[in-house]
Amino acid sequence: MMLSPQTLNLARRLLACEVVASENSEPTESSAVRVCEKLRGPLCALAGVAGYRSLLSRALTLARAETPGLSAVQVAADGSLEGLGEFAPQIDKDHAGEAGVILIAQLLGLCLALIGEVLTLRLVEDVSPYLPTTKSATPTPFEDILKEVGHLNNVSERLESLADQHPIVEDALMSVSGNIRNTATVLEVLALIRDKSVPLPKNEPKEPVQRYKM
Repeated sequence: MMLSPQTLNLARRLLACEVVASENSEPTESSAVRVCEKLRGPLCALAGVAGYRSLLSRALTLARAETPGLSAVQVAADGSLEGLGEFAPQIDKDHAGEAGVILIAQLLGLCLALIGEVLTLRLVEDVSPYLPTTKSATPTPFEDILKEVGHLNNVSERLESLADQHPIVEDALMSVSGNIRNTATVLEVLALIRDKSVPLPKNEPKEPVQRYKM
């Protein structure tokens, strides 16, 4: 998966913010692990633990193609990263830092492909509020959300199609698909309620009942 310069830059900025945020403490984990941990919560809420674990595993596989030293890193059953702390001593600090950038960038790239730019940037802002990412001018934010709702529904449908083709992982794919569809429904309702330009249906007055007269 070819990463765009914008995605790599976003990953670097996200990791840099994490480094600054931990200056007054003594973190026992790398900044890449801490960023993944912050992203794990909302992404698990969106796609479930199994869905997030699959997403991070795919990102790790893609990152290994560029940084073979990441072969020691594994994704645990709960979606947490294991072995990244032991990665730094194997090579110099600059390469270790770049490996974390590539891993986070691959994860962000998969999010961009699956849930779209608007939701991905909002997710990044939620886990790193001091990192502005959204575009300065968004004329119709609720329309953008509704577009992402369409993307999410398409992803859900594609996962259901894959479930039919691969019975061995059918239950897991159907679970992820259901979670994504439920999220899309919540977003759609939220957008329609908050967007004052969309007229909500009103209850029409009932016509008086004409009783039959003898």
